[in-house]
Amino acid sequence: METVQDVKTRVYKFGNKEADGNSTMKNLLGGKGANLAEMSKIGIPVPPGFTITTEVCTEYNQLGKDTVVEMISKEVEESIRNIEQIMGSSFGDKDNPLLVSVRSGARVSMPGMMDTVLNLGLNDEVVLGLAQKSGNERFAWDSYRRFIQMYGDVVLGMKPESKEDIDPFEEIMEALKHKRDIELDTDFTIQDLKDLVYDFKDAVRKRTGLDFPTDPWDQLWGAVVAVFNSWNGDRAVYYRNMNGYPADWGTAVNVQAMVYGNMGSNSGTGVCFTRDAGTGENVFNGEYLIDAQGEDVVAGVRTPQQITKLGSKRWAELAKVEEEDRIANYPSLEELMPSIYNELNEYQEKLELHYRDMQDMEFTMQNGKLWILQTRNGKRTGAAMVKIAMDAIKEGLITEKEALLQIEPNKLDELLHPIFDAKALENSNVIAQGLPASPGAATGKIVFFADEASNYKSSILVRIETSPEDLEGMNIAKGILTARGGMTSHAAVVARGMGKCCVSGAGALKINYKNRTLTVDGHEYHEGDWISLNGSTGNIIEGKVATSEPELSGEFAELMELSNKYATMQVRTNADSPKDAKVAVKFGAQGIGLTRTEHMFFEVDRIKAMREMILADTVKGRKEALLDLLPMQREDFEGIFEAMTGLPVTVRLLDPPLHEFVPHQLETQRSLAEDMHISLADVKSKVAELEEFNPMLGHRGCRLGITYPEITEMQTRAIIEAALNLKEKGIEAKPEIMVPLIGTIQEFESQEAVIRATAEKVFEERNNTVEYLVGTMIEIPRAALTADLIAKRADFFSFGTNDLTQMAFGYSRDDAGKFLPIYIEKGILKNDPFEVLDQEGVGQLVKIGTSKGRSVKENLKVGICGEHGGEPSSVEFCYNTGMNYVSCSPYRVPIARIASAQAAIKKEA
Repeated sequence: METVQDVKTRVYKFGNKEADGNSTMKNLLGGKGANLAEMSKIGIPVPPGFTITTEVCTEYNQLGKDTVVEMISKEVEESIRNIEQIMGSSFGDKDNPLLVSVRSGARVSMPGMMDTVLNLGLNDEVVLGLAQKSGNERFAWDSYRRFIQMYGDVVLGMKPESKEDIDPFEEIMEALKHKRDIELDTDFTIQDLKDLVYDFKDAVRKRTGLDFPTDPWDQLWGAVVAVFNSWNGDRAVYYRNMNGYPADWGTAVNVQAMVYGNMGSNSGTGVCFTRDAGTGENVFNGEYLIDAQGEDVVAGVRTPQQITKLGSKRWAELAKVEEEDRIANYPSLEELMPSIYNELNEYQEKLELHYRDMQDMEFTMQNGKLWILQTRNGKRTGAAMVKIAMDAIKEGLITEKEALLQIEPNKLDELLHPIFDAKALENSNVIAQGLPASPGAATGKIVFFADEASNYKSSILVRIETSPEDLEGMNIAKGILTARGGMTSHAAVVARGMGKCCVSGAGALKINYKNRTLTVDGHEYHEGDWISLNGSTGNIIEGKVATSEPELSGEFAELMELSNKYATMQVRTNADSPKDAKVAVKFGAQGIGLTRTEHMFFEVDRIKAMREMILADTVKGRKEALLDLLPMQREDFEGIFEAMTGLPVTVRLLDPPLHEFVPHQLETQRSLAEDMHISLADVKSKVAELEEFNPMLGHRGCRLGITYPEITEMQTRAIIEAALNLKEKGIEAKPEIMVPLIGTIQEFESQEAVIRATAEKVFEERNNTVEYLVGTMIEIPRAALTADLIAKRADFFSFGTNDLTQMAFGYSRDDAGKFLPIYIEKGILKNDPFEVLDQEGVGQLVKIGTSKGRSVKENLKVGICGEHGGEPSSVEFCYNTGMNYVSCSPYRVPIARIASAQAAIKKEA
């Protein structure tokens, strides 16, 4: 009897304008497979094939190779027969061979992170049939050479494990080039390619002890398994962790009939975008190569040519190529093959209209016939993302709500960081010009190897070309510079996805890895020398260049206004100074959700008074020291309230343990003893007395105010007097005084009494009043569980999810870095709970606290002020919980505003 598991579909076919799947099935078919199915259905010429689902990848990891192969073998065999019927050729047939590609396809784009095998199905007999069928012997043997090399690296483990190792295939090719005195792969003769095939297979035999597999079905299963394995390869794992993609998603496997761009002058391959991925400009653009396979375009070994005439002219201007030379040697596809270009242009328009988003497409021309190999929503820079969304609204392509949902909130971060200062650029020394592959400004020290990018605080990774193995170094480096490659090279595509500054294709650079030098026009730069990259112009600049604050574009301002139209939950900021408050207001903050008063005490002129207060033996002594601090605190609050005129400002009373303020170095202790006219022994004794075994659970938060009510009195007086001073100037201040770290209603009541008594005293002294609120920070589980009791007295709740996470999990924030990465790697946790709110556990405490609080006080104001307030998925949770606001750091305010709008739109839908 068959089980449900036995009968479910695991392989989905597509081709010849038919498909089993569609674009809505990305979780099951992966992005590539879902889009191949969709394109086939809407009449785009897609090479036929099939997709093995992501669920099979999960089953493979659980059950192993033999079980999974047996499970899907029948469906795979049927699907191969479908391809054979459409293509009119046979898999493994020596006279009329069908060759296939085997590619990965996760539900999100992971460019170059997993493995691919092309030309699968070749052996010593089939290559002869391919040569006969194609009429191009050189093409056949070049395809065979490429297949052995790729299959050897991906499936048979021939790929070097470290940068010190030499790829055996590359070593063989370089030796032959040296012997024949040639430079490029395209210079190999047919006999050279035959010799390479023989030498490659010999290298496999020597390295693995086995002959290169000749049975096409053995080759196919080896490649499928290799793709599944690559889901857990170092590159893929790093990329997933970097982007927060869960390990249990798995990858699909796409098997397609091979089509060839390397069959001569009437064939080629390329990559194109329906809009500019760097700037968002609405221009069709991309690159292609004649007589080449797709890997040649991405690798950048040959200089790719532009698809459009406009793009070609722009490229020539940057590369300083004369128009006559451009037309003769670097013509656009539009000029060289106008009929193919027109067909491609028709498909890109159709696909953008169909998907209603900018598309990234791969294509191949085989003997004058155009095939579309892939389409996906293109990766883009933050600036391009904003422009494309706002332009698409104006063009009527998408609605306002759809535009907001297309925004990746975290990518807005790219627009909020410094750019090169215009005056500094005027005096800079531009040493070379490359292609502006990914906008931005980057300054750093030269490093030549990806695993050394962390050797300097700021580094620029300089490579001839990058590969997926360089991912970690690319992520660490401030910028990426390559000598080869175009706007669609690996470096360019990955950098844009990261929001990383990149200049590619700087042909004037001579890079010597052995000597660790970069030479430009005879001038030599060494590892550790400073250079700067302008990713918007392609300029490579000697030394450091000063930066300035960015000017936010008109489209950015429009987007923020659009977010206000749909967001119902406010976004405040965490700010401890007038400067931070002003930055946040510029970004649209609607108040302050957290001002940490302790940050005001660490300045040189204040820490002395703070220490004197802590070391005082009497209430009188403490009050005298606090009197010195009062005007300083009051001045700070005046600046913050003024920056936030008319907006609410939540001020948290003193929170950290007192031992953080006292001196721990002998010289500082001696100096303090002299200033206070006490003995050094007394200072040491007090410092030792304040030490705690677990200070985060010790004498801090409301416990300080209860022990030393004079601290709460001084801070309340500073807050209320600051508000009154501004009121007398006609400036409205809205203070909200927040008691930290309470666990019981009695703790809150004790502090509330001090706050209200002090405020009343100030009102009486000044014969004036201001409105103010007294609330609390819910950061202890017990407070969340007894929130109904606390809400009887508190005017508002603010969830401090940093500490609430720490206490709910029992993880120390200061020490969790030792084990959390391992937890995430092993799948024990999907995310770092200090970065992404744990909705299953900590989130339930937040829900309970909110619900219980509002059961007593229906209109209780509730917000969040932990770091989660600027993380998009956590913002959505807060919206769904019914919070009034989230609060985050100033530079994450725009991110939270978009996330807030998206949450409202999703819930409405």
